[in-house]
Amino acid sequence: MKIHSIDIYRTAILFLILSLPAQSQVQIEPAFPNLSFGRPVDLQQPPDSSNRLFVVEQRGVISVFQNFPSASQKSVFLDIQNQVNSSGNEQGLLGLAFHPNYANNGYFFVDYTASGTNRTVISRFRISQTNPDSADQNSEVVIMEIPQPYTNHNGGQVSFGPDDYLYIALGDGGSGGDPQGNGQNLQTLLGSILRIDVDSSAAGLNYAIPPDNPFAGNALGYREEIYAYGLRNPWRFSWDLANQRLWCGDVGQSAWEEIDIIKKGRNYGWNIMEGFHCYSSPSCDTTGLTLPVWEYAHNSSGGVAITGGFVYRGSTVQELFGKYVYADYSSGHIWALEYDGVNPPTNTVLMTNAPSISSFGVDLQNELYFCSFDGNIYRFGSTATGTGTSTTPPSSFTLISNYPNPFNSGTTIVLELTESQRVEIFIFDVRGNRIVKLKDTLFSPGAHTIRWNGRDENNREVSSGIYIYRVQANDEAVSRKMLLVR
Repeated sequence: MKIHSIDIYRTAILFLILSLPAQSQVQIEPAFPNLSFGRPVDLQQPPDSSNRLFVVEQRGVISVFQNFPSASQKSVFLDIQNQVNSSGNEQGLLGLAFHPNYANNGYFFVDYTASGTNRTVISRFRISQTNPDSADQNSEVVIMEIPQPYTNHNGGQVSFGPDDYLYIALGDGGSGGDPQGNGQNLQTLLGSILRIDVDSSAAGLNYAIPPDNPFAGNALGYREEIYAYGLRNPWRFSWDLANQRLWCGDVGQSAWEEIDIIKKGRNYGWNIMEGFHCYSSPSCDTTGLTLPVWEYAHNSSGGVAITGGFVYRGSTVQELFGKYVYADYSSGHIWALEYDGVNPPTNTVLMTNAPSISSFGVDLQNELYFCSFDGNIYRFGSTATGTGTSTTPPSSFTLISNYPNPFNSGTTIVLELTESQRVEIFIFDVRGNRIVKLKDTLFSPGAHTIRWNGRDENNREVSSGIYIYRVQANDEAVSRKMLLVR
């Protein structure tokens, strides 16, 4: 079980704030203009040092490629089209989550609508023994199966929380108005966010119930996997690790879309309520219900299908830092919601014509992307040049932010060159003292990764703090900040 230090996160957040550019303007652009995808619904980066991104296509394919803007080749990581039913608009391969220990065990988890009997399947696969860019097609272990009464409202998100448990989003089972009453029924898994332990098994299951789940050990027949309930169709949730908040976009029925902060054991009201409003009658009993943080109406200034996003913790776009960025699939609106848990939230329109946003994603540098059904992956950026202490990047090479950042035992610097050139890479402390010279060699064109283990030229561990890495080539240089936390 991971324990995240509040002091470490406060330090990290302060560091990121100090590293932001002085002026910027939010913009989007194709992140990988040489690549395209068929109905992409998820983007993930595994917790390893490979600098790869994985894109989930609804038809049942996961593609992998290097996280460089110039990437022109992708390969098929997993193809389970023969197992996936993607005939319905909300069916298919819908979610991907890498195990927190993926770098060592090679496990990843998927959520898909199965062919044959209508059901959601949560499965574990592992990577091939011989090719890290390919999954072992025969390694599937079915973790759980959930019958689906209709073809819509499947949810589909799978994600590991900071506690290393797997969280799973399930819609109310579909149709309209929740005709089976699943949202308020604790004896079904539908209409809920689940929380399970995939590193253990119990009672004949391929998973175990975390002992602190809100209904663990109950004698009322309530499903012990349930973490929170009363949801209609949670389409994308995400953790903001800076304050341990779990954000969720819940798609509305006929009038209101809502954003919830999910807490253990809470009832989010569907189908008693839709957003802040009683759903089926002018008045209703709201006792015990948790209201949304935000809602928007089905009108020209909103839309009809929320796509939940992320709280931005990257270092490129100053205006977005600490704000929850989300969108509406149908209208193309993108907003930034600012909420501190104390004061009323404020909501800002970022743009109104973004193309068919199906899902958001972040990379290991916490930079923000979104998947679009136009076939592209877009990224959020700034018109300002450089971040932190960077000079204007020369055209002959591109320096991508190191990852992880903040880091503990080591971090990886990523560099892409358009031509062969001699490259020097230095680490300095904030006073300008040289710590170590990492590289002084001729690099070939293409992508390169350079690891720093947090040690000086005498192989001694350096202390926690802010450090500068500097890349020099062709008489030009780029510098960036990074944070070491012991």
